[in-house]
Amino acid sequence: MYGKIKEHLQEELKSIKDAGLYKEERIIVSPQGAEIKIESGDTVINFCANNYLGLSNHPALIQAAREGMASHGFGMSSVRFICGTQDIHKTLERKISEFFGTDDTILYAACFDANGGVFEPILTKEDAIISDSLNHASIIDGVRLCKAQRYRYQNADMEDLEEKLKEAQEQRFRIIVTDGVFSMDGNVAPMDKIIELAEKYDALVMVDEAHSAGVVGETGRGVTELFDIRGKVDIITGTLGKAFGGAIGGFTTGRKEIIDLLRQRSRPYLFSNSIPPAVVNAGIRMFDMMAETHELQEKLQRNTKYFMDKMKDAGFEIKPTESAIIAVMLYDAPLSQKFAAKLLDEGIYVIGFYYPVVPKGQARIRVQISAAHDTKHLDKCVDAFKKIGKELKVLK
Repeated sequence: MYGKIKEHLQEELKSIKDAGLYKEERIIVSPQGAEIKIESGDTVINFCANNYLGLSNHPALIQAAREGMASHGFGMSSVRFICGTQDIHKTLERKISEFFGTDDTILYAACFDANGGVFEPILTKEDAIISDSLNHASIIDGVRLCKAQRYRYQNADMEDLEEKLKEAQEQRFRIIVTDGVFSMDGNVAPMDKIIELAEKYDALVMVDEAHSAGVVGETGRGVTELFDIRGKVDIITGTLGKAFGGAIGGFTTGRKEIIDLLRQRSRPYLFSNSIPPAVVNAGIRMFDMMAETHELQEKLQRNTKYFMDKMKDAGFEIKPTESAIIAVMLYDAPLSQKFAAKLLDEGIYVIGFYYPVVPKGQARIRVQISAAHDTKHLDKCVDAFKKIGKELKVLK
């Protein structure tokens, strides 16, 4: 039975490799950090993790995780509504709500699940979802699971969004959905203008803060803080797997009635085990740290500006960004892979991105800055980019 499809799959894989698009996974044999050890035994500087605040190996979070296991066990072996809710789950949900200034929060195994489980319980075929063209795959999949009418506007294009809102007036309810920071380009959604249009055309607003929470805003509270619109966004989704400690776990936070209904009908919540106590307890400690100091956010912002200025001075083409994501544009997919491989030889760990992760002809190396990086790490990265850029004739 497997013979014919096996041949088909082998041909598909060969075509991916022949096109220079095959993804190889590198093996790390150390904790996540500014410097990591890879399988070859080499120590390299990591510039491709979502470890924006440098918390992935923070001693306080590791200790909190240990304490969580000691006091509440290894795992819950159950979904929340049966016997999988502990007091610490409710504490973490409250901490998230306080952080974002929302009514209530619901935890998920991952932000992919949060986005996958948010639309179907609250919208029907009578309603409309108006989604940014560069939204994360998890939002796209969540929209597909819902029967609401679908509209798609060009990335951060407010004129196009307004046209789609006009078209959607015939539907009962409307929701505008956007990433806070778009993960491949690093640009921030114009949330102030989105809120204005939502009020004008009677629409809800949902934002995915996965790459923006902990990163943008004076105290790292994301795009609602950056644009001074706290309390005006109806639904916020996010993750504990990036700036907030780097483990796993997602959440949806927002209006009370929305969160209440998600607890009743959101399938990824109802049919997935609760987040394990170690992750929950570390998450609680992380939000306490965020309330105590803004030092990590301030360092991240300094590091990002320093690196951006150095790369632009070197002559690289950089996408405009207000986040810690720096897209170094190369446009050619095989070139992006070759460039990344040569950078690894120089001790710089980055990944080349190309179709289907980004549009065809838009290949780039995405550099992600962390508060864990020091100036010496940033300088070494820039020097390596300059060396390989000249070698591969990207720079003159």
